[in-house]
Amino acid sequence: MVSAALLTGAAAPAPDAPADDPFVWLEDWTGPRAMQWVEAENKATVATLQGDPRYAGYFKDALAIASAKDRVAMPMLIHGRIYNFWRDADHPQGVWRYTSEADYAAASPSWTTVLDLDALSKAEGRKWVWKGATILDPEERIALLALSDGGEDAVRLREFDLVDGTFVPGGFDIPNAKQNAVWLDKDSLLLSRDWGADSLTKSGYPFVIKTLKRGQTLDDAQEVFRGAASDQLMSMPILLSDGQGNRAAFLFRGVTFFSNETWLLTARGTKRLALPAKSQLQGMVDGQVLIQTSEEWTSGGVTVPAGALASVALKALQDGGVLTPEILFAPTPRQSIDGVVATQNRVVLSLNDNVRGRVRVYARGAKGWSAQPVDLPDNATISTVAASDKSDNIYLSVAGFLAPTTLWAMDAADPKPVQVKAMPARFDAAGLVVEQFEATSTDGTKIPYFIVHKKGMTPDGSTPTIMTAYGGFEVPMTPSYAAITGKLWLERGNSFVLANIRGGGEFGPAWHEAGLKTRRQIIYDDFAAVAQDIFARKLSSPQKFGIYGGSNGGLLMGVEFNQHPDLWNGVVIQVPLLDMIRYEQIAAGASWVDEYGSVSVPEEKAFLEKISPYANIRKDVAYPTPYIWTTTKDDRVGPQHARKFAARLKDYGLPYLFYEDTAGGHSGDADIEQGARLQAMQMVYFSQRLEGK
Repeated sequence: MVSAALLTGAAAPAPDAPADDPFVWLEDWTGPRAMQWVEAENKATVATLQGDPRYAGYFKDALAIASAKDRVAMPMLIHGRIYNFWRDADHPQGVWRYTSEADYAAASPSWTTVLDLDALSKAEGRKWVWKGATILDPEERIALLALSDGGEDAVRLREFDLVDGTFVPGGFDIPNAKQNAVWLDKDSLLLSRDWGADSLTKSGYPFVIKTLKRGQTLDDAQEVFRGAASDQLMSMPILLSDGQGNRAAFLFRGVTFFSNETWLLTARGTKRLALPAKSQLQGMVDGQVLIQTSEEWTSGGVTVPAGALASVALKALQDGGVLTPEILFAPTPRQSIDGVVATQNRVVLSLNDNVRGRVRVYARGAKGWSAQPVDLPDNATISTVAASDKSDNIYLSVAGFLAPTTLWAMDAADPKPVQVKAMPARFDAAGLVVEQFEATSTDGTKIPYFIVHKKGMTPDGSTPTIMTAYGGFEVPMTPSYAAITGKLWLERGNSFVLANIRGGGEFGPAWHEAGLKTRRQIIYDDFAAVAQDIFARKLSSPQKFGIYGGSNGGLLMGVEFNQHPDLWNGVVIQVPLLDMIRYEQIAAGASWVDEYGSVSVPEEKAFLEKISPYANIRKDVAYPTPYIWTTTKDDRVGPQHARKFAARLKDYGLPYLFYEDTAGGHSGDADIEQGARLQAMQMVYFSQRLEGK
């Protein structure tokens, strides 16, 4: 088991270390020996990548895009105002600010800053990273801000007055931890966090929920719910309210990553609800609780299919008895839910239809739910940006590979969206086209992918091409406007590929479950099949082909590096899992057993040994030189995987590049300069490997 000390950054020995693992000492998260190794590796990689004459220009362009003042300021709807969190060259860590709804529609709104994180960081000697705000309903004047020191998942929670623009004197100020809180009322919180002994799961997440009242110490908080130390994920509170004044506190218990228990907090205590284990609460409208399913659910004579959206009356949940769900949306085999939002009187559903965005608005009448499609641009990803139960106003973003992000305002009660903001083009897309093809995987399944390339490109295999995918956790990969990739890569006549492999959520739960645990090899086969289809079409060739991915996508890259070294000439492995034999012992790894399997199960251990990138590097193989990068502040996956993988390559005399940024957490987002630096270094690497100039 990973100790609490390791999860909070203190040096700790690696427990139960295998005798045949010579690099287990690099698991000592911030230990002196490990950090000295990191410093030496960074020095060599910085010389190679930042020393390249192309780096300065790439970094300048990437930073200009990330800090541009004419980006779309994405809205938050709070107390009749538009709030926005904003970063630019003058505010690299960001400011939280507001304007009126009327002024927001103007080309250049007048903003009032309520919190400056750069100034706060300077005053307090920390590098505070914004992780969101929880607003006290219904007044929406007081917020609980989540601030991360350097970008890690652990946050400090601090009470903030939005009107005065100050932290509330003597208000809630909850020390740093991986924690979740909701407002029970103006003087009390429902809080899950590290409460001390016997309160964390083996993955380092809290399983005890308590009420904390204003003025109480953490020791005085009263327990209301307890999961179990054996749970893979966490227990946390969820508060749902609607425009009709209904309000209820729910308790989520993550028994595994994909299966949970849902409880209701009542005046008489807690009550477990008869909801499917693989389901999520998504909001509430007019006393109807919205439930998204990842498995088939039959109750009250109604069968709700997997991947659907249904509703159940809050009163029925409170009263108990057999539930009779009402189905809003049931997917076809090529559809999946992308997002669900409740407004004052409507439900807005964004979905993927063959990896293309669609939006529907649902209203409930005497005969149940009815749907109305929304007319928005095609061949794009459509996401809900902001909504509130105080009105039916809603904002939607639309983006495609070559279409810069636009923002649309809509009254959900009369869904006629109007474009209100548009980001200027960040790269020259003239002469570029997007095509969608399908590859055939090893079991005959058709795997869709998008390729962005120069129009009229000669199909002779000479085009430098980079491809990415994710392939896990039911997370879909959809078209988006990657401005920096466009500027640094596509503008030079190169190509980009997005592969919609199994393991993701592009086509709902079945697409994900096809690659769970010991079935996971099919995910890696899908990815290789896409590359081979591209080569068969002569859109690129192995010598001109590079791949990249992060987190679970970093694991994908590590496996592909081992299994198909002949298919790529560049591999970027970002914030990855790579030691799949010990992943349960590192950072939050134990929470992902539902996805990957466990070494405690013989069949699953045998499979993990077969695919683990760290365990399967071979001395006598001609691998492409990989670029592996991670961050010290990553307290989710942890930098240990990347370090050990690079160390084994070095031990075998195999070429590699390794870089570990000291801030930024799992997403590498401490400030805009860090993001630009990481992007520029990656593009230098691909230029060196694939362009050869």
